[in-house]
Amino acid sequence: RMETDYNPMELPNNTGFEEDSDYRDFEGTDVKDMRLEAEAVVNDVLFAVSNMFVSKTLPCAEDVAYINVETREGNKYCLELTEAGLRVVAYDFDQTDDRLQTPYHETVYSLLDSLSPAYREVFGNAILQRLEALKKESQS
Repeated sequence: RMETDYNPMELPNNTGFEEDSDYRDFEGTDVKDMRLEAEAVVNDVLFAVSNMFVSKTLPCAEDVAYINVETREGNKYCLELTEAGLRVVAYDFDQTDDRLQTPYHETVYSLLDSLSPAYREVFGNAILQRLEALKKESQS
């Protein structure tokens, strides 16, 4: 019988999935609940639009949620939120139109930027005000 320099049973078990690892509860958990994600999107940009809320009529699921938005120009949209991003699915609240082939946007900012010049202005002004405040803080 040949002698070996090591015993495979003595090797450290560094798989990264140890008992105290962040992954121990991974099975059976929702990777991302889109309703929560949609609420966060709404809270982020509500100040820069006339109205925005997660649809209560269209079904939300782990992988999709719908957001109604009315721009400051008065245009209404229904947005679909998925892992792919956000896109317009109808030109009214709580609707989807399968014939619409609108592009996905990675962020709500770029989507609203493309739809609403007033959003762009309000959002830009908010950023400028925040920068001015930071500048004042750093000077004091």
